[in-house]
Order: sequence, then C-alpha cells, then structure tokens
Amino acid sequence: MILKLIVAVLLIFPQFALAVNVIDVGGQETGTKTTGQQEILHDVDGDLDIAAAASISERGAFQPLQSAGSTGLKPGAFWSHFALRNVTDEAITLDLEYVDHQLIALEAYTRNLDSSDDYRNIARMSLAESFSERPVVHNRFVVRVTIPARQVKEFLIKFSSHQAGFVFPSMRIWNPDRLREVHTTEVGIIMFLFGGIFLMAIISLVGALATQDRTFLIYAVYALSKIVSWCTILGYTHQFFIKEGFHWNYLSVSGAFGVLAGTVFARAFLQTQKYTPRIDYVLIFMMLNAVFLLFCALFNLTALAVLSITVALLLYPMMSVAGVVRWRQGSTDAAVFALAWSLLVVGLVVQALRDLGLVEHSIMNYYWPAFASFVEMLGIMAAMGIKVRRLRLQKDQAEHRYTEQLEMSKAELEAQVVARTRELEQAKLAAEHEARTDPLTGVYNRRSFFIEAGKRMNLALRKHQPLSIMMFDIDHFKSVNDTFGHSIGDEALRVFSDSVVQNLRDSDVWGRLGGEEFALVLSEDREGTLQTAQRLRQAIGQIVINTPSGELRMTASIGVAYLQSDHNIELLLNKADDALYKAKNQGRDQIVEYSEAL
Repeated sequence: MILKLIVAVLLIFPQFALAVNVIDVGGQETGTKTTGQQEILHDVDGDLDIAAAASISERGAFQPLQSAGSTGLKPGAFWSHFALRNVTDEAITLDLEYVDHQLIALEAYTRNLDSSDDYRNIARMSLAESFSERPVVHNRFVVRVTIPARQVKEFLIKFSSHQAGFVFPSMRIWNPDRLREVHTTEVGIIMFLFGGIFLMAIISLVGALATQDRTFLIYAVYALSKIVSWCTILGYTHQFFIKEGFHWNYLSVSGAFGVLAGTVFARAFLQTQKYTPRIDYVLIFMMLNAVFLLFCALFNLTALAVLSITVALLLYPMMSVAGVVRWRQGSTDAAVFALAWSLLVVGLVVQALRDLGLVEHSIMNYYWPAFASFVEMLGIMAAMGIKVRRLRLQKDQAEHRYTEQLEMSKAELEAQVVARTRELEQAKLAAEHEARTDPLTGVYNRRSFFIEAGKRMNLALRKHQPLSIMMFDIDHFKSVNDTFGHSIGDEALRVFSDSVVQNLRDSDVWGRLGGEEFALVLSEDREGTLQTAQRLRQAIGQIVINTPSGELRMTASIGVAYLQSDHNIELLLNKADDALYKAKNQGRDQIVEYSEAL
C-alpha cells in the first residue's frame, strides 16, 4: 500500500523524481555531458533481470559510485539509473556512447518517467554478437535513443564484465552527426599510428635480411603484435576484421601475444641471458606468464586471465630496469631502449590508475597507452639504429685491425724504424726537459726560469696587467747541511719546493735559482700577491722532516717586488732580492716588499 502511494505521488508530482538524477539535453550534445554516476548498483552475480533491477531502483537502493569513474576490478555486472529530459519543443535523437572498450556486454532499457509502464529494452549488445547488429557503427557500445519534445525518459543500463573486469558505468551523450565526425577522426589517428608501427615492422624486416640479425626479425614480430593487440583491445578488430564470431577472450589472446613478443624482443636486444642473468630469470617468468594468459584465454578463465594481465603489467618495468643495467654496463642503445620502454610503462600506469578508479576517465588517458606504445616503438627503432651503427663500427674496427696486421707483417722493418724514431724523439724530449729543469727539485732551473718569467713580463706589459715576483731563501740552510748532512739537505730542498708547488696555479712560474734560493712570478696585484706570500710562508713553516738526528723544521724569508716601469726581468728580480735581503736582516721568516727606501 505504501509503495502504491509513493508511485501515485510521483505520478502526480513528477518533479520530485526529476530532482534525483535528471540530465537536460537539447540535441546538440558533443560528448562533454555524461550520464550520472549517482545511482549505481553492483549486481555481483550478474543475473538480475530488468524487473528486479527496476524494483531495487524504486526502493532507492542504488548508490553513488565511490571512485573517479571506474568500479575497479569487480565480478558480475553494474546497473546505472538516470533520466534524460528534452528541453526543446521537438523530438530529439541522441547517441549514448560507453566511455571505454573493456566491456563484454551492454543492455539498455527505458520508460517514460511519469508513467507506471515497465521498462522496455532498446539495445542489447555483446562482443560475442555480430558487429552488424549494433544500432550504431562504432568500436565502442553506442545506444541510440529518441526523446519526445518536453518529455523525460528514464533509463536503466546494465554493464556486464562477465566473470570479472573493469566497468565505467557512465555514457557520453552525443548528437549522432557529431559522434560520427569524432569517431572518424579517432579512427584516422589510430590508423595513422598503426600505419607507422607497420612501417617500422617492414623496415625491421628489411634490416633482418640485410644484417642477418634475428633481433630485427623479433622486433618486426613485436611491432605486428602491437598492432594486433591494440586493434583488438580498442575494438577495431571486431569492427573491421572479425565482424562475426568475435569472442572476448581475443582481447586476452592478443594481449598475451603482445607481452610474449615484447619480452622475447627485450631479452634478445638487451642480451640479458649473457649480461644480466638474474633479471633474465624475471623475463623468463614473464614469458611463462604470457603463455599462462593464453591458456586462460583459450579456456575462458576470465578471473585468472585478469590476474595474469595484472602480473604482466606489474612486471613490465623490469624491462626498463634491464635497459638501465645494460646502459651502466656500457651499452648506449640500451639507454634509449630503457627510455622508450619507460614511456610505455608510464602509459600503462596511467591506464591502470584509470581502470582502478583513482583518476577520472578522459580521452587523453584513454588513448595515452596506445600513443605511448607508438612512441615506445619509435624509441626502440632509434635504439635499433644505434645498435646497427655500433655493430657497423665494430665491424669496421675489426676490418681495420685486420688491415693493420697485414700492413705490419709487410712492413715490419718500417715499424721498427718508426719505433726507433719515436724512442729518439722521447729521448730528445727527456733531454730538453732535463735541460729546462733543476735535477734535484724538478722545477724550472735558472735559465728556464728567466725565459718563462720574461714571457710573463712581456705579456703583462702588453696587456697592462699586474705582475709580481718573489724571492725565497730557506733560513739558516747552511746549518741544515752541517747538522743533518747533505742528503737531508737535498731532501729538505725537495720538500720545500713541493710544498710551494702544491699551493700554486698552472700559470705561476716557479724555479730554483741556485742553492737554497728560489723565485716565483705571479700575475697578481699587490693584495693577491701578499695573500699568496703569506699562505706560502705558513705552508713552509708547517714542514716537518723526521731524520735520525731529530726533527727538521724550516722557515723562509720572502722578498716581493711589483712590476712598474721595469722592462727587464733581471732588474725586477734584483728588487725582490733586495727585499729578501732586508727580510733576512730583520730576523727572517717574514715577508718584505721592495721600496725605493730599501
């Protein structure tokens, strides 16, 4: 009695019902509007008929979908309840397009909202049925509806995923002409991508014939498997090729074929069995999983097939890991492979997030995996090109080495002459080096120092740059020889020079003028020169040499002179020597600058 009273109220005041989930339409919809997801019912067993679903709907048991658009991986079927209101004064015809391709069957029922009539069926579509029986030619399920002027039609749509699957219980609302235009554009773009992949397969076959490398043949098979997989998954195989007798397990079969071909290619291209055996075990498991997926598809084991596909997708990033490892081992083409495969992984992750209902469905993330596959194939083709170039270089190098061996065998005497000439040149260089350097410390000797210092001075004068010169004298060095012996004295000179060299730049000129006297030329102004002198004085003061007679410590006196109007390095050096003399007279271990008052 209460139910009848509620129905009577809704008949008298239909606006109460309209407030629930009514969508206004005007006949010019472009797919931006979608049927609501506020009233969704999960039919776990998938066996509810329209009468039972309608009864549950009237009791208000339908609930809003608690996700961004997908039900996630669930068994059975889902029902969606909504209403369309024609706000125009003329009857309009609309197409309701299911937003995704992962659906086994769809049933649509309708009735007038303000009537007590039973729902009547307006569409019943399935992948198992002939494509020609679809009311609208489209790779996805499309329901065509007609709504009289100023009337409201109530709908119940059943989305079936067979044993288990992902369902998007929503449909885009289209003007039929507009849907046909967009569908034609989509098909054109997808066929362009497929054509590009097919062209890459042909090029790879030619490469296989030219190089006799089976990797190219495997790549061609992989490219063709991409076309078969995406063509089937997106519904184009049913639309254009297998219009009669199509079965949902073709989706799993094509997917398994693609995973198997991709894994075989990755193993061959990256040579994982040889270079990364541990990762190779994972790839072998992926191949076995692909074979298991084929088995599940052939025997209609939907739940196991979905589980197998999930495992395959989770393991797909291992290809990128293998590529990175091979790249770190020195394979440049493996780096390109890893980057290309990572793009595919990103696409699959996007699809997984959408399927799980974590991100909202859109045309962008719907087609992103397919587009990512195309980009991946381009990247792998580039990696193949790099590999061919590398193999060609290796071949050329091998031929070059062989030619060199032949030439060496024919001109052994010439090679010996060349070797002898090289020895003489090296001896000459060594002699020149010995003539330029002090044999004890390895730094410039007096003659070389004056040559290099003169060059620095001429450059400074020409470019109007600052230049300074320092004279060093090891304090009380005679007592070092007297106390510790001449061998320790020689060691002290070497350590002293090395300590200074460690604090110099490549542009500085450092040389031994004789005995314990050294000189340094710097391209620095007064402030920089004094800072350097102070740093060197401190470094010398930290020298400690352990000898049988005890510790030997050293200090040095430093005289500094700056380039002014001098045009002779010896004159500038004499000024620094005068400053050094004053430093020694003032107590040693100090820095004195030259001035006219000295």
